[in-house]
Amino acid sequence: MLTEEVFRTDSYLKECEATVVSVNDLGGIILDRTNFYPTGGGQPGDTGILRLEDGGEITIATTVKGKGDENVVHVPAEGQEAPATGTKVVAVIDWERRYKHMQMHTALHLMCNVVPAGVTGNQIGTEKSRMDFDMGDEKLDKDTISQAVNALIDADHPTKIDYITDEELDAQPEIIPTMSVAPPRGAGRVRLMKIGDIDLQPCGGTHVSRTGEIQHIRVTKIESKGKRNRRVSIAFVD
Repeated sequence: MLTEEVFRTDSYLKECEATVVSVNDLGGIILDRTNFYPTGGGQPGDTGILRLEDGGEITIATTVKGKGDENVVHVPAEGQEAPATGTKVVAVIDWERRYKHMQMHTALHLMCNVVPAGVTGNQIGTEKSRMDFDMGDEKLDKDTISQAVNALIDADHPTKIDYITDEELDAQPEIIPTMSVAPPRGAGRVRLMKIGDIDLQPCGGTHVSRTGEIQHIRVTKIESKGKRNRRVSIAFVD
């Protein structure tokens, strides 16, 4: 049984009730439903706790994708006792960490609007993130990108989750900015992230509801990573 991925529809859900379905051979905990995001798409997996009915807690060091029906695996910190199947828990994410990931992830989508090039990779962090672009010989300027992204933040564009069928996506390949990783298919529909009228692309990550929630960013570094690849690193402005 696949875990219900509650975070797909509500990125702001800080805790949710769940039941332990199983514990795999590596000690990973599988729940029937969860608000914990598993590592993927450049976004780190959530950390937090599973609160037990007796008041005890199991610390979750990270969350990853497993094999088969184990679409979300909660990895406990070392020394934690595995819960029995059927145990009732409250899954509580490290909200401060998650919220920064949400801000950063949405900021990177804004940067896709500012930098007119295909994306070849990205990595999200709580304080700094990066995105790689297939730029060729074109030059990028740190201040220009920073000012443009911050203007989109200040415009307070709403964000919205939508879905598209595999067939509809095949007919609109231009909405896929990432050149290195194809969006997941096979479930009949693909999750889309829409920011106002300025950005639309497949994405399974967690995002803020409006761009105005994002802290201002600054481009800290632009690096050449190969003949055509340019890496743009950003950080929150203090």
